[in-house]
Amino acid sequence: MDTPSPSLVLDRETKASERPGDHKDELRLWLRLLTCSTLIETEIRNRLREEFRTTLPRFDLMAQLDKSTTGMTVGEVSQRLMVSNGNVTAVVAGLLADGLVDKRAATQDRRVQVLTLTAQGRRAFKAMAERHEGWIAELFAGLSGVDTVQLFRLLGQTKASLHSAISQRAEDSRGETP
Repeated sequence: MDTPSPSLVLDRETKASERPGDHKDELRLWLRLLTCSTLIETEIRNRLREEFRTTLPRFDLMAQLDKSTTGMTVGEVSQRLMVSNGNVTAVVAGLLADGLVDKRAATQDRRVQVLTLTAQGRRAFKAMAERHEGWIAELFAGLSGVDTVQLFRLLGQTKASLHSAISQRAEDSRGETP
């Protein structure tokens, strides 16, 4: 069975646009952001699998370790990736088996394991990171430099608005009495 081309897939935003009067602008904006994010992530996952026979979680974990000069604990990696320790542990097991990551006991607490990329892992990640950067540039090639700067600025404002709304909700919920 053939997989439909990305342009033929009916996404959430397209479904919502069929009845625009049913949706407020903010909802349509959210659906457009979600659609863009999903399209990019799916394409990057596919390219990592096809070219490097790896997964996005492996790539993301290796990216975190590549930034560290001293290594990171499973807990630190899980915080940075915003996933559970169990998710990180499963990915680490595969990277250890492939010789891309090393695990050693921390000097200050032998119960804590510190993860680092091996030399082979650094080489593999470097190759993936270079291709990844090119893929992202290719996916955004339809935007001018001015468009990219403007979109980046607007998304920064969006992020600030989100943080503000979330903080306000947290403050409001602390003030409520059960």
